[in-house]
Amino acid sequence: MAKSTSKPTDGAKVLFDRLKNDRDNYTQRAEKCATYTIPSLFPKESDDGGTNYATPYQSVGARGVNNLSSKILLAMLPPNQPFFRLGFDQEVQQQLAESGDMTLKAQLDEQLSMMEQIIMRYIESSSMRPTLFEAIKQLVISGNSLLFLPPKEGGMKCYHLRDYVVQRDGVGNVLQIVARDMLARGSLPEELQGMLKDQGEPKPDDKVEVYTHVYPSEDGKNFESYQEIDGEVVAGTEQSYPKEKTPWIPLRFTKKDGEDYGRGFVEDYLGDLISLENLSKAIVDMSMIASKVLYLVHPAAQTNIRQLAKSNNGDFVRGKPEDVQPMQLQKYNDLQVAQNTASNIEARISFAFLLNSAVQRNGERVTAEEIRYVAGELEDTLGGVYSLLSQELQLPLIRRVFTQMQSMSMLPEMEEGLVEPTITTGIEALGRGHDLNKLNQFIGAIVQFGEPAFARIDFSGLISKIAAALGVDTQGLIKTDEQIAQEQQMMQQQQLEMAGGEAAVQQAVTQRGA
Repeated sequence: MAKSTSKPTDGAKVLFDRLKNDRDNYTQRAEKCATYTIPSLFPKESDDGGTNYATPYQSVGARGVNNLSSKILLAMLPPNQPFFRLGFDQEVQQQLAESGDMTLKAQLDEQLSMMEQIIMRYIESSSMRPTLFEAIKQLVISGNSLLFLPPKEGGMKCYHLRDYVVQRDGVGNVLQIVARDMLARGSLPEELQGMLKDQGEPKPDDKVEVYTHVYPSEDGKNFESYQEIDGEVVAGTEQSYPKEKTPWIPLRFTKKDGEDYGRGFVEDYLGDLISLENLSKAIVDMSMIASKVLYLVHPAAQTNIRQLAKSNNGDFVRGKPEDVQPMQLQKYNDLQVAQNTASNIEARISFAFLLNSAVQRNGERVTAEEIRYVAGELEDTLGGVYSLLSQELQLPLIRRVFTQMQSMSMLPEMEEGLVEPTITTGIEALGRGHDLNKLNQFIGAIVQFGEPAFARIDFSGLISKIAAALGVDTQGLIKTDEQIAQEQQMMQQQQLEMAGGEAAVQQAVTQRGA
């Protein structure tokens, strides 16, 4: 990496402290959202590993966050298949089309397919999926997270909103980032420990704040960075990256022009979560009170209470029934109101978080097609999320991983812009899913007309459209018209040869009989 030649006048820590004032409102909302879902996902700044968090009285929020995060991860990074497709730029594609060399094109496509598989194996072996899952859960709760892909070391790290600040322009482009790492003093090299301003007797487990400042270069073509400890720049940490290949990826769950940070999904449904939490607490507390068994004894009772308490099952005890009565709260109707209200709120939250229990309605006969339809409607509600994450997560991620693997000599060096990735999942998959549904409806309607309608169908085109809707590469799968004509010609020749052979045999038999 080239050395940086320019650096802002403000230090990284000074800039971090100044920008975090604008970030505090977002962190406070994130703390509140985590309180009613999974408190440990966004703890308070004073919390540590020994903090015991209050457990919510309802688990719908936690189930919803985990379920929604899993669905987004599976849509963004599906297992056992690439979420992208590598292709050459338009100039190379035009040259291949003009050359007409289909063999060369097939070989190049095969090499790109092998590179896709190598990249996917690297992503899985580098444990990027768990880190991405953590980042997506942060997006659902706080609306923000920051990913860092070390260019040489490999792997991925996720920063929570409290550990970084970001500044954007009016349309959302990143202007600068400051990330904070809390490291143990003993993990730092000796030359860096010498930079620390000690107060008292230093200990190896003392926490040291390391700040990394990322900002655009003067010409705007690159991003530059440096690290800072105790207000001093660490020598040798100045680096410069191409704008499209910077290892820092700030993520947002929602995009709003003019704001530096995004809003979490939980925030939209926080009112229902708070109401459900309060109702669940009231129902649990009241149920515990109601489950306590107490008997009221009449002050002038003639029944021997001590003998009654010591008696066994089926014994005879002298007394009057009205002397001892069980205490009843008579709050059944009130509990029913609270329970029904809580059930309605839980159903709304389950629907919003795409929980499977919300897909199937109450009823004895619910068809599989109905369940698929409702599930598709719920998935479509995330179309805006998929669209944003495909641009701010998937596309930058594959570019960073590609560059990371090239720097580690796991992929060959290529000319800039020669190979470009295309995202094939997320919002793209939703669009293809709608196309497939329409094709299935079309086929179902055509079947009703029988053979005359099938005679008018171009099955080659229909097969190609179905493969495109499923995202299947048809290279080497579908026969061309020329291949079909050649096969028919070969079959005709074989039939003629077989007919000629049979005629020759018949002639030989006739001559022998004569």
